[in-house]
Amino acid sequence: MKQNGFWEEGKQVEEAQDKFIFETKSCEETFALGEMLGRKASPGQIYALIGDLGTGKTLFTQGVARGLGIKGPVNSPTFTVLQVYDDGRIPFYHFDVYRIENAEEMEEIGYEDCFYGQGICLIEWADLIEELLPESYVRITIEKDLEKGFDYRKIIMEEITEG
Repeated sequence: MKQNGFWEEGKQVEEAQDKFIFETKSCEETFALGEMLGRKASPGQIYALIGDLGTGKTLFTQGVARGLGIKGPVNSPTFTVLQVYDDGRIPFYHFDVYRIENAEEMEEIGYEDCFYGQGICLIEWADLIEELLPESYVRITIEKDLEKGFDYRKIIMEEITEG
């Protein structure tokens, strides 16, 4: 993650080995952090997005899409599971796996073509399909803390490499 220069630009609060923690205090800041990630994203990258309902996963994803140069609306594909955007600088595969019940459903939509293709994948609710994730990906966890404000978000990005 460090190699692509992304982290020098963000409002980084803390850094541990292969783990970066950001705090955003508005919807605009959360969107901007996603946009920065989208600008720096490279083909083949997979982002596993984790967070409770209402934490800003879709807003962050919209920022990623903007950073990739996608101009149209980006909404969470809750019922279709996958939305493909080809109008940016690289293909963007946006998954929302909240309603996925088993691995076979992911196989039916051809997830492997996206995971191992030439675009980037962003998977909302990725913790629900953890067994399908590749050995290397970036886990992004978004947390709210209402004591710090309604729009406060703690965004943790960590590189996962297994095997």
